[in-house]
Amino acid sequence: MSSKSLPYSMKDVDYDNAKFRHRSFFKVITQTLFTSKVRRDCQSCSTGKFLALVLLFGLLYLMFTHTSPAYSATDRVGVKNEENHIMKGGSRLGMFWRKPPRLPPRLPPDEKGSDSSFSHEHEKLNAPSNWISRQQSVKKAFIHAWSGYKRYAMGSDELMPLSQRGVDGLGGLGATIVDALDTAMIMGVDEAVSEAGLWIEAHLLDRITHKGQVNLFETTIRVMGGLLSAYHLSIHEEGINMTYTGPNPVIYLETARNLADRLLSAFTSSQTPIPFSDVVLRDSSAHAAPDGLSSTSEVSTLQLEFNYLSAVSGDPKYSIEAMKVLEHMKTLPKVEGLVPIYISPHTGEFSGENIRLGSRGDSYYEYLLKVWLQQGITRDSNLTYLYDMYQEAMKGVRHLLVQKSIPNGLVFVGELPFGSKGSFSPKMDHLVCFLPGILALGATKGITKEKAMRDNLLNFEDLENLKLAEDLAKTCFEMYSVTSIGLAPEIAYFHTEEFTEGGLDGGNKSSKYVHDIIIKPADRHNLLRPETVESLFVLFRITEDPKYREWGWQIFEAFEKYTRVDTGGYSSLDDVTTIPPNRRDKMETFFLGETLKYLYLLFGDTSVIPLDKFVFNTEAHPFPIEGTIKKK
Repeated sequence: MSSKSLPYSMKDVDYDNAKFRHRSFFKVITQTLFTSKVRRDCQSCSTGKFLALVLLFGLLYLMFTHTSPAYSATDRVGVKNEENHIMKGGSRLGMFWRKPPRLPPRLPPDEKGSDSSFSHEHEKLNAPSNWISRQQSVKKAFIHAWSGYKRYAMGSDELMPLSQRGVDGLGGLGATIVDALDTAMIMGVDEAVSEAGLWIEAHLLDRITHKGQVNLFETTIRVMGGLLSAYHLSIHEEGINMTYTGPNPVIYLETARNLADRLLSAFTSSQTPIPFSDVVLRDSSAHAAPDGLSSTSEVSTLQLEFNYLSAVSGDPKYSIEAMKVLEHMKTLPKVEGLVPIYISPHTGEFSGENIRLGSRGDSYYEYLLKVWLQQGITRDSNLTYLYDMYQEAMKGVRHLLVQKSIPNGLVFVGELPFGSKGSFSPKMDHLVCFLPGILALGATKGITKEKAMRDNLLNFEDLENLKLAEDLAKTCFEMYSVTSIGLAPEIAYFHTEEFTEGGLDGGNKSSKYVHDIIIKPADRHNLLRPETVESLFVLFRITEDPKYREWGWQIFEAFEKYTRVDTGGYSSLDDVTTIPPNRRDKMETFFLGETLKYLYLLFGDTSVIPLDKFVFNTEAHPFPIEGTIKKK
């Protein structure tokens, strides 16, 4: 079936209170007398005219001689006195000419029912001290995760917290150390900053020189990205509470540059602008994946890192090679801005027709926007094509991929596994939950919605994207709430008119959306992923709506309850629909590098790493926007 477009527009017309504006008693009487059948009948005879005049003057006399009773808003005395006056005042006309109550403005459903006690509790809940305390809880979680890694896996890529040992699954470059370093800096965990920095100084360059095969994408976003972000944060305070005790920051820059020189072979070895996916570090060689293809997201999610390295090193070669990819992809055919998830480095063409914003597709769309934003207020006019591609793609998402679930209408982003002419799949990876944040960021360019509205900076399409961002963030949060333990599965399906599978709900029978979301047995694992809390962070910064903090806190509490390992670290899970869930014995590097970082920033001061001065790479490493970069 072809996907249906979902109209996104500005909110319904505001409630017009003027429709109920009070009319004077004189207008009520005169309009009644002179516009009704009574007028016609009375004016047909002189007696009628005389009686009408008598009635009019009598009512006017009563109006001017009547005095209203006092009314106190703080008690019921005024109400009681008014009732007595009406009943005992000798005239029941008071009931007729009393002023009608002014109707209050109609509120959106989520704002109804508030009273003084609720408002008091709401203010108490969102008091600065409350969020400072919650932010400190996230910091303690980071320290617990780092201590487990340091004790059992220092120097390995990842911790296996149940087995209490390390494992190398990302090339053996100590990925957790580099991924977690800027998180420790932002949180002010000085001991971890010192320990990570000293390990990098002592060991990482030797590892880069002698290690074998690594993935170009993973190594760029985690290791190179982490080194470059640490370099920037170690020489700029950026409002963070850190006493830097690591090595000379130049160590981070020079190590990143050595790594990048080896990774460049993926670009220079290819006959097209599309790089190979794998690099052998020790001999600076590169080759394609076994199937000969590269992931679209992987080849297009390198540019922030290589651009920033060129900016701080003064050597343009890194940026030149990386930007060739996006310049080439600009020329390729697309489906309303959307692209297949595979591309061939041998032909330079897309392979297959599978279109999705989940794995292998996601960060292509993310970097279209962020690489353009990286240029700052003096954005290179030669890069406006990236923003144009982003805007076209988001229109394509709204038209081809967005649908609503039944019975309760959750907005979700599906897939086109066989292209735009094939059937629509109501499948949504947790990875897609990066999209709400990107839509909001693309709308306001990092400033608050209030400021953007006040300065008249939002057009109709921006408002559409903001609305979609908030709807999708709601869906991503419900993917957590619908499960037995309050943590999301890796993949969810949505019940639609064309698709349903019984008996595959998330386990939380009290959830309103238990029949909207379908979780298949193979998709029930949780890897401690960051995408939802990333979007909650961005949306809170932009909309300033405290509900995003509350949702983030609920997610954090579930992580603490079900994934924390007492001896140190946190573990991914096998099944979010069962209590207790079986643990997988793996702490991904992005739990420290992204998930806990975004939660910490969500609960903290919005002046720390502001979104109009930084762009986060797809691994949550912040880079300064052009204009604030200092060269070596």
